[in-house]
Amino acid sequence: MRTILIASALAALTACTEQSSTNSGAAAAQPAVDAEALRGAVRDAQARRFYEAREWRAAWSAPATAALTRAISGASRHGLDPRIFLASVDAAEGAVAREAALTTAALAYAGALARGRIDPETIHAPYSVPRPDADVAAGLNRAVDGDVAAWLEELAPQDAEYRALSNAYVSARRQAAQTPRRAPIPAGRDIRPGGTDPRLAAIASALAADGYLQAAQGRSRSALTAAVRRVQEDYGLTATGVINADTLAAINDGPYERARTLAVNLERRRWLAREAPATRIDVNTAAAALTYWREGAAVDRRRVVVGDPEHMTPELGSPIYRLVANPTWTVPRSIQNEEIAQEGPGYLARNNMEMRDGWIVQRSGPTNSLGLVKFDMQNPHAIYLHDTPAKALFAQDDRHSSHGCVRVFDALGFAALIAEHEGVTDAWNRARATGEETMVTLPDAIPVRLIYQTAFVDGDRIRYRLDEYGWDDAVARGLGLQPGGSRPPRQRARDRGP
Repeated sequence: MRTILIASALAALTACTEQSSTNSGAAAAQPAVDAEALRGAVRDAQARRFYEAREWRAAWSAPATAALTRAISGASRHGLDPRIFLASVDAAEGAVAREAALTTAALAYAGALARGRIDPETIHAPYSVPRPDADVAAGLNRAVDGDVAAWLEELAPQDAEYRALSNAYVSARRQAAQTPRRAPIPAGRDIRPGGTDPRLAAIASALAADGYLQAAQGRSRSALTAAVRRVQEDYGLTATGVINADTLAAINDGPYERARTLAVNLERRRWLAREAPATRIDVNTAAAALTYWREGAAVDRRRVVVGDPEHMTPELGSPIYRLVANPTWTVPRSIQNEEIAQEGPGYLARNNMEMRDGWIVQRSGPTNSLGLVKFDMQNPHAIYLHDTPAKALFAQDDRHSSHGCVRVFDALGFAALIAEHEGVTDAWNRARATGEETMVTLPDAIPVRLIYQTAFVDGDRIRYRLDEYGWDDAVARGLGLQPGGSRPPRQRARDRGP
């Protein structure tokens, strides 16, 4: 089973929302606070900047306190636990301690909405996707004497996708709180449409509970197969109606698991800069899919192959600055030493390779591991997009099969599209015709974001992906949620290309 969200955590989030009036009622008229005592009590650097800007005057009147606690009590809409932020306020004793605790809580919650509760660089190495840059201390100083709740709400992403994920989270959390958590359906042989299996009753019940199988449809074989196909579509699986291991993992994702997945991906959305470049390439490595944006419009979508769980594609922000026609491939030392060193003397000749200054280099050509085009990116991690001769991998549901780079479906067609948009089609065609490695620099580098999203919006539906890298667990822990259950490793088709 992929993920587990315990009932107590969900119930606590709901309870915190219901107790907002209690928190507000606890805020009596704020007594005067001695500036020197406050200066000695505040240790957090951000809170000190806040008070220095107001010359150590107390900030939290009774109305401001009530507005803040009400706002934080609504944190569960963002997949956040209000108790994390309010615990120090509830525990504070005395006017000075309460004043300092309110500021610390306000800044922590503002930071969680503005940039995410977790610093992604502490759980992912490397991580270089551009992030928001909000000065919440300065913002709080402007808001505390006005509408602090409205200011806080504006810090969260305001786009339609974030709102849709938030609404889906609230719905899944509510459903999880109202229904017993079901046991995972055990693994077994594949079940083909019309087949029999003792697990089918449990599968039908799970599909009905999750809204895939309507009561009016009954439990006929055709209705069950149609429901399975809808699950497969939502999880990026080929809609065959066959209940295999991946489909069963998706069916086992009940409301607890979906709520946890949605909370994790709301956090990931808060990590991203609020204004993405209008022209960019986004690669969702969880979905192994690429979207090319041009002047704010999605002009191209295609499948990609990304790193396997032993060679995970990192989350990077790194621009494409040139196209490389007929690339050569200098084999990394890790592949050379771990995977090629044991091969016989004929291996290099069979794979069009040669030794150059101690490095194995694969010559240009259609069998080159980079294919016929490389999309050169500026980063120190040797991560880039490229073509591949291993075309069959694009037809698979699970496309986590590379050594970390991103292989692009119909890469030559994608390169031609970029060349056309960038006005370098003639130069690109000449470079291809040489048959040798030739670079074509783009007039404007195109930003690329390699991001990992296991829940996202596609059209009018929320889509999910199985957590192939296991990265949801680290984010869940940072949010105070339980880690998910492990899935057995699967056999993957993998070659020695990057």
